Amino acid sequence: MSDTKVYLLDYGTLALDGYMMFWGRGPSGPFRFPVYGVMIEHKEGRFLFDTGYSKDWVEKHMPGLGHQTKEQTVPGQLNRIGLRPSDITHVINSHMHVDHVGGNHFCTEACTLCHKKEMEAYENPEPWEVPGYADRTAAPVDGSQEPPAPEADDRVQDIVTPRFELLSGDNEIAKGVHLFETPGHTPGHYSLMVELAGRRPMLFTGDACYTKRKLEETLIANAHSDVREAHVSLQRLRDLAQQHDAELFYSHDPEAWKCWKPAPAYYS
Repeated sequence: MSDTKVYLLDYGTLALDGYMMFWGRGPSGPFRFPVYGVMIEHKEGRFLFDTGYSKDWVEKHMPGLGHQTKEQTVPGQLNRIGLRPSDITHVINSHMHVDHVGGNHFCTEACTLCHKKEMEAYENPEPWEVPGYADRTAAPVDGSQEPPAPEADDRVQDIVTPRFELLSGDNEIAKGVHLFETPGHTPGHYSLMVELAGRRPMLFTGDACYTKRKLEETLIANAHSDVREAHVSLQRLRDLAQQHDAELFYSHDPEAWKCWKPAPAYYS
């Protein structure tokens, strides 16, 4: 892991009601939170964990909720570290919700990795899951499917990454880069842990745990596929952090985000 670097990519912010973020607890009112991705520079490839949301899609379907500049897109953030989207070898989607797949289409040379159950839910969501999976541009395209139409941000017809690999179970996808099953928010949710030479492992919770408060008070989000699994996954994150002496990085915690180092800074 001596050559591994981890960059936090700033994709802007979104806002939802506090009762959606902290189910049954709140308080109500707008809760604005960061949206970010993780780029892992590794001797086995360049891995991009989550790609944020499409500004055009959010402005069309969730007007007023997103704040994102051109620099806060996948191309803009990669440019800050001297890379282009075509340099990414693997896109890893923690899950397929709209704020985690909106930039997949930029990575034209990558293979997408996601959980088999997550792709099944994305392609055939339950009625209450439809809003979360409403950005359809990340679906695999093969010869039997009509490709999605381009949107206003110049998406091309072969809109997704050219290859998909569907996973199940926990996986070490490269030396020291681990995916852990943490379902409940969605059926096939993955959290990510990266081992580094010069610091404690970094454990990215994804939406299995939005904020530090959620872990401390055992709270889950209004959006979930299975309440019991969501609570089990919170405990699994606690256990993983203790087992590996890992530092937790929550998916949408505005206070924690202030303490972290966004790109072009990196962790190693």
